[in-house]
Amino acid sequence: MLSNKNIIIGVTGGIAAYKSAFLVRLLIKAGANVKVIMTPASHDFITPLTLSTLSKNPVLTSFANKTSEWNSHVDLGLWADAIVIAPATANSIAKMANGLCDNLLLAVYLSARCKVFVAPSMDLDMYKHPSTTENLRRLKSFGNTIIAPGKGELASGLHGEGRMAEPEEIVSFLEKELSKALPFSGKNIIVTAGPTYEAIDPVRFIGNHSTGKMGFAIAEAFAEQGGKVTLICGPNALSVSNKNINRIDITSAEELYNVTVKEFKSADIAILSAAVADFKASKIASQKIKKSKSLTSIELIPTKDTLSELGKIKKSNQLLVGFALETENEIENAKLKIKNKNLDLIVLNSLNDKGAGFKTETNKITIIDKHNKITKFELKSKLDVAKDIVKKIENYKLKNKN
Repeated sequence: MLSNKNIIIGVTGGIAAYKSAFLVRLLIKAGANVKVIMTPASHDFITPLTLSTLSKNPVLTSFANKTSEWNSHVDLGLWADAIVIAPATANSIAKMANGLCDNLLLAVYLSARCKVFVAPSMDLDMYKHPSTTENLRRLKSFGNTIIAPGKGELASGLHGEGRMAEPEEIVSFLEKELSKALPFSGKNIIVTAGPTYEAIDPVRFIGNHSTGKMGFAIAEAFAEQGGKVTLICGPNALSVSNKNINRIDITSAEELYNVTVKEFKSADIAILSAAVADFKASKIASQKIKKSKSLTSIELIPTKDTLSELGKIKKSNQLLVGFALETENEIENAKLKIKNKNLDLIVLNSLNDKGAGFKTETNKITIIDKHNKITKFELKSKLDVAKDIVKKIENYKLKNKN
């Protein structure tokens, strides 16, 4: 959720500034791009060197640094996807609530267009004081989000509210809040990927050249946009890291059918990009077939058609997307597949296009919807193709709300 997000950490002059180091470290570990802005008073509690080392960026404090390079508060405010002020002292909260601007952090806050998160840190009586309560209320009314402090032992020796939320809690809070604005937040999405292996005997199988890279890229793209993804994949050498992806490994078309039909009942969207075998052996030998034995033919029977089955049971609020890999009459065959299998969209690959298909890092697609609108895309990396597919589905849903 935080991968590639631009996040500014604002550090003000409170004892909890030591926690800012842990917060920066966790955000970097989560894949975020982090810049730290410190108020002059915060230098008494933690060194800029510590935070610059952890963030991998120079720490900013004044409008002009030692090399006289100008730090534009406007540019910083536009750069950020989120600003987190942690710790936020009573003094800084009061300035923010009343529009005072006597340091770089406050200037960036006042010019920011992104979400701002405030993690208060102060002694119990300061936190409970009517002026602080009113200032926090005003910050909320401006659209800022307050990350409530915890209860516990305070620097003064008192016990109560005022402890800055722990870094792990702040990161979790950020992930949840930022996900709410994503287009597929709260949506259950199925993605199938990779080949299926149809056994002939305990050793041999019927398969294809699919690596699963396209399906895995689609799963990652949906997860990055807030979707809760169930990735149903055939044999492959790939891995996933996004915690929004639940991976289910299968081997055969029969297994893919059973799992996908079951999962589809609670899904909002299904994208079937797996290269499923159309046929399987009518009988599977219990022992390895020896080369010395004469084997003139293998009787094949059709596998279950998962896509057709989903098209039959699809509800009006569900969206079904298929894939078509063609070598001739591509558009006509894809349109026919949309109609016959009750699809909303189909992603067409042509093996006639150089750089598309199996065993490549790139792909070239055409997307056709059930209204026969055709959108063609240039050759791109599979990661970029996945983003195009996700964006197309987002736009399609907006235009075709049930």
